Amino acid sequence: MNRIRVLIVDDSALMRRLLRELFASDPQLEVVGVAPDPIVAREKLLTLRPDVMTLDVEMPRMDGLAFLEEVMRANPLPVVMVSSLTERGCEVTLRALELGAVDFVTKPKLDVERGTLDLAETILEKVKGAARARAKRIVRQPPAHLNPFPAPKTAPSFRTTERIVAVGASTGGTEALREVLMALPADAPGMVIVQHMPAVFTRHFAERLNSLCRVRVKEAADGDCITTGQVLIAPGGEHHLEIVRSGATYVARLVPGPPVDHHRPSVDTLFRSAARSAGANAVGAILTGMGADGARGLLAMRKAGAITLAEDESTCVVFGMPKEAIACGAAMHVVPLDRMAGAILRAVREATTARATEERR
Repeated sequence: MNRIRVLIVDDSALMRRLLRELFASDPQLEVVGVAPDPIVAREKLLTLRPDVMTLDVEMPRMDGLAFLEEVMRANPLPVVMVSSLTERGCEVTLRALELGAVDFVTKPKLDVERGTLDLAETILEKVKGAARARAKRIVRQPPAHLNPFPAPKTAPSFRTTERIVAVGASTGGTEALREVLMALPADAPGMVIVQHMPAVFTRHFAERLNSLCRVRVKEAADGDCITTGQVLIAPGGEHHLEIVRSGATYVARLVPGPPVDHHRPSVDTLFRSAARSAGANAVGAILTGMGADGARGLLAMRKAGAITLAEDESTCVVFGMPKEAIACGAAMHVVPLDRMAGAILRAVREATTARATEERR
């Protein structure tokens, strides 16, 4: 099998060395070049034709975002951003994902050399996963901060819904979720989402989505009611997110515990809790992502009576999680991303109709 050709772009000589040594240690990877800034990288892209590029966010001579946009307009390829865990780092990284970056890794704040070694497995996994990703050419779009729905949102009514939606995503999921949520009406059923992201990023991600969507989007807190017109994003870090029944309502619970299949929060954990607590009152959807997290949980939802959906391969950035869900029989419907919001709403209506018919018997 041909090795994955990687170009490293970083203004830090230490990071260039650490990444080069890390990638050289993996027989599936080959470092074809390094560059201290985008100007040098531009030439190396043309001559070396790498399969994947790692790209620092903040660099001299040319900003990493500007270079990423240039690359994704002209000759797109899978890009993994190297970001810092700062307020600025979160904002820039989310914008990079909007511009077409496949994934990101975070630079350690302290002891960069030791921290990079600690993250070695994660970095290697992300770079190898990026090589399998679908790089998309971007077209000019309005600035991400502009809300296409300028009318002010109404205050949450806290009207609960008997139908809840649970969604899981990973690599490529930030943009997939943005597309789905922007297509939902303001009174969409309550939704809970697990997107694999570090803790610092999930709050920024929720805030960005809230500025773009008609539904209200927030990072989930323990005890939040799952209400009509509101989307809860599981916080990254120390907890899993579960759905529990509390009287006539559904509530989000943050539950401590070890990672499940290397993930915390885990999509499987969310889906299994939806199967236990909501059964046929739930709809489950699994979007683009690397690995298999969520497949077994989605199967549990289907067995409990929920309507279940998986994103079609044709629109996935990485056809990993949906592929596993389809393979194990967890997905009742396979839907391309541009039809996913409509499919979710139809599934909720079908579940409501079926429940009403059953009650009339």
